[in-house]
Amino acid sequence: MSFKESGIEWIGQIPTHWNTLSVSKAYKVTLGKMLQPSSNDERDIKVPYLKAANVQDGFLNLDKLEEMYCSINELKSLGLEIGDLVVCEGGEVARSTIIKEDLEGFIFQNSVHRVKESEKGNTKFLHYLLVTLRASNFINILVNKATIAHFTKDKFNSLKIAMPTINEQSIISNYLDVKCAKVESLIEAKRKLISLLEQQRQSIITEAVTKGLNPNVKTKDSGVKWIGEIPEHWEMKKIKYLVDRMSREVQPEDEVITVFRDGQVTLRKNRREDGFTFSLKELGYQGIKEGDLVVHQMDAFAGAIGVSDSNGKASPVYTVCTPKNNYEIHIPFLCEVIRVMSSSGYIESLAKGIRERSTDFRWKDMGDLFSYVPPIYEQIQIAIYISKASKEIKDLIQSINISIQKLKEYRQSLIYEAVTGKIDVRDMELDEVR
Repeated sequence: MSFKESGIEWIGQIPTHWNTLSVSKAYKVTLGKMLQPSSNDERDIKVPYLKAANVQDGFLNLDKLEEMYCSINELKSLGLEIGDLVVCEGGEVARSTIIKEDLEGFIFQNSVHRVKESEKGNTKFLHYLLVTLRASNFINILVNKATIAHFTKDKFNSLKIAMPTINEQSIISNYLDVKCAKVESLIEAKRKLISLLEQQRQSIITEAVTKGLNPNVKTKDSGVKWIGEIPEHWEMKKIKYLVDRMSREVQPEDEVITVFRDGQVTLRKNRREDGFTFSLKELGYQGIKEGDLVVHQMDAFAGAIGVSDSNGKASPVYTVCTPKNNYEIHIPFLCEVIRVMSSSGYIESLAKGIRERSTDFRWKDMGDLFSYVPPIYEQIQIAIYISKASKEIKDLIQSINISIQKLKEYRQSLIYEAVTGKIDVRDMELDEVR
């Protein structure tokens, strides 16, 4: 197969028998209706509508649907049919999916384009082209992300694309449907495995911090409903009798601390996604030392509880604790106890019970909670056991996540090569496509 330059930066070379044209030459693009929250006419009707948040990459999310008013004529002209392509005008621009279910009675908002196919253009083929467009840097230039990104109707219609015959578009689209479905199935299986591993890790932690490491130990009632039975030789004490809340002076060299859902407490420069931090303009910093127990008062329910790995500073939204002078408590052990309270939903229910819809978990709430207290040597053993078991499972999860990323990269590469003609799928053996 011979190739030629397409003249389109994000596509590159294409087969010589393909053509380049603008979207408007092969498809009919319609922008949706501006939100109409109230009736303008007694004949207006209230209907569900699609907005950008409903349009995901390759599927519709209809969990949260809203309604607006429209006229009978608008319901007809802005209706959605199976086979239509819907594309985000705003939000995650150019994200798209094919309508695969009956949406009679729906319309779409002006944050969404509807695309109808023609004798020249297959909508599934355009969907896969848009997947490639979104993966390229060209989309950022096209929508001018210096401001709020918008994939306007004019920009969409004037977008240059490369296309084979309508028959070849159908073959390519069907080929990608089958191949991508297989990849997504593999990814979903790996995600389920990660979920099972996370459950296993949490089960290991909960069992260790509530029952200890000896399965044959005699137990007794803890007297606390959510805890239940504990080893007979363990004690129950309020957290405020085990640790003190600290409020240290900030040192000039102290850097900002961030807390993560997985319990890591580290310097802001080491932050990752899903960290709980705060504005640098916020006043009233407090010093944190390596080894301190740190609890994010507003996000403890989400797991933002951990032991600091660094010296740093944080705002008063964090509760910082150190052991009392009697050293009855091993901070890593207590951290796991409080994280079990978080994962069980106990902290969230407690906070909401005190302050209605608030999820704040302040020192006065935490300090009055009961914790089980094994002998200090047993706390240390449990903490070491949890750390080792957690690391093994986290390492396995990381390996699975890497394989998921590779599958996503393979999927993206496959789509690009197919919709730009770099591979000729017409001669490939794929019985399920034919």
